[in-house]
Amino acid sequence: MPHMDITYSRNLGAKADIDALCTAIGDAMAATGIFPLGGTRVRAICCDAYVIADRDPANAFADMVLRIGAGRTPAVKKTAGDAIWAAACAHLAALFDTPHFALSFEIREMEPDLSWKKNSIHARLKI
Repeated sequence: MPHMDITYSRNLGAKADIDALCTAIGDAMAATGIFPLGGTRVRAICCDAYVIADRDPANAFADMVLRIGAGRTPAVKKTAGDAIWAAACAHLAALFDTPHFALSFEIREMEPDLSWKKNSIHARLKI
């Protein structure tokens, strides 16, 4: 952990560089120093079917959900969230110049007893 899932409307791909957005968010997550690099994932999932507000075909969205392991204070989570949010907003800034874009972000803390993981990447990246 952490795992960032970005769900976005199909039409956003023509308006924004989604690969670069993933990179910007991954860089922001790493820069916080809060999350282990070996567990970091950023993935974008395109939605082919969606309805947004008044159904104007120019409407687009990106919804970001960050799942993290338990144990961080609210202040630490807020600090990380603010940094990630800033990176996403900066990358997508031009879209806010139109009345057709919605961005959302949420952090979800996982219940330790209900989260199974096995990862051989951690050992390679430990310093």
